[in-house]
Amino acid sequence: MADTATSIRATPRGAVTLTVVLLGFLALPMSMSGAGVAVPRIGSDLDASGPAAQWVVTAYFLTASSFMLVAGSLGDAIGRRRIYRAGAIAYTLGCVGAALAPNIAVLLAARVLTGLGAAGVMAGGGAILGATFTGAARARAFAAMGTISGLGLALGPSLSGWLVDGLGWRLGFGAFVLPGLILIAGTLLMHETRAETTPRIDVAGAAAFIAGLAALMVAVTQGSSLGWTSPAVLLLLACVALLLTAFVVIERRAANPILNLALLRRRGFMGWLLAAITMSAGFGGVLNFLPSYLQDPVGLTAANAGLVLMLPTLPMMIMPAVGGWLVSKGTSPVLVITAALLAIAGGNALLATLHPATTPLDLAWPLVLLGAGVGLASGIIDAQAMNEVSEKQVGMAAGMLNTVRGTSNALVLGLFGSALITILTGKIGSAELAGQVATGNLPNTADAEFLAWQLTDTWRIVLIALAILCVVAAIATNALVRRPRHR
Repeated sequence: MADTATSIRATPRGAVTLTVVLLGFLALPMSMSGAGVAVPRIGSDLDASGPAAQWVVTAYFLTASSFMLVAGSLGDAIGRRRIYRAGAIAYTLGCVGAALAPNIAVLLAARVLTGLGAAGVMAGGGAILGATFTGAARARAFAAMGTISGLGLALGPSLSGWLVDGLGWRLGFGAFVLPGLILIAGTLLMHETRAETTPRIDVAGAAAFIAGLAALMVAVTQGSSLGWTSPAVLLLLACVALLLTAFVVIERRAANPILNLALLRRRGFMGWLLAAITMSAGFGGVLNFLPSYLQDPVGLTAANAGLVLMLPTLPMMIMPAVGGWLVSKGTSPVLVITAALLAIAGGNALLATLHPATTPLDLAWPLVLLGAGVGLASGIIDAQAMNEVSEKQVGMAAGMLNTVRGTSNALVLGLFGSALITILTGKIGSAELAGQVATGNLPNTADAEFLAWQLTDTWRIVLIALAILCVVAAIATNALVRRPRHR
């Protein structure tokens, strides 16, 4: 039997499906980006700093990105709505656990559960849209998804900042219980879709991928405190190489691989994946670590630090639709994505002018440019990448896209934080103090001003390096996506 989604296009139920999925892509990015604002307060209340405090944000991204491929394939096999609903339930329970967590260990466990739920909601939601709409309707649906996701990312810090200042960091997590309940209820009105044939789940491949990514994230976050040449970190990196090699071997031999590596041989598809990686990497570190810098040493409240992160909001709301419109009117997607990635690079380079006495006005232009680049890219990446796969592969493609995006976010968080702490450690000679300073808790001593400027110099080094990498990625993406597509 053909995919059941073909019968619900342009129907009232299709509109309900779109609404529910978009709500998920609003709430989840808000809870992703908002957690960074709460890190200094959480670190102070639960006596956690450095890598432990970073994991409040990283655990969510790591779990979500690790399980998105699994969620996408499970959705193809047992039903995308079912996976979406299970994800919404796990997400809601995770938010409750985070709000009530008595210590950092319980909080991190709750964030893992929240990320697990997010994997189901995001992979399931993307697959549902891909199966429900085709052609121009699909492009509009994914453009709307990009707009809403960008809005959620932009609003998350300000909402969480307001909650943290006014009601405490626990409400910053608990506030997302209500959207989770609405998502659960909304699935009752959605139509179920699944692949034409029921695929066999690649358990071995999923286990190798999840274990490899987890080992990589632990190595990245511990490298700054233990030392990159320490036996523990080197052992973890060796495990990463072994597990990811095993994953590739398993996927090549599997009858129904969880990640169809044949898709990666298509230059166009690879190009759009690289664009998704660059978009996530170019903005993820700034979005999650800048609020800590703005609170200490700059001295803003959590609410005001969140408001500064509203600066990219308008371009992130407008530019996805602009990107989709430009492509629909005949503008080359190659030109659009290249311009978007270069804008992200430029925003990072301009942001390197920040300093302890910086003002929101000083940050306006770089953050607006970053938001414009991210919005323009998010408006076309999914639709263009989906055009590279067949109808029966939309679940896998959506899972891959979201996995790449989520993995990039998780890795950039770990690498960004580790880079800050590693460079800062070299400057001040103490990994423990560097972890405290990098997460927005400068000691109230005579050395505070010195530490503030050392942190600022470290930020500048990381931002310039990131801008250079984005330029290189823009050039590579241009070369890949300009090639003729092959089906």
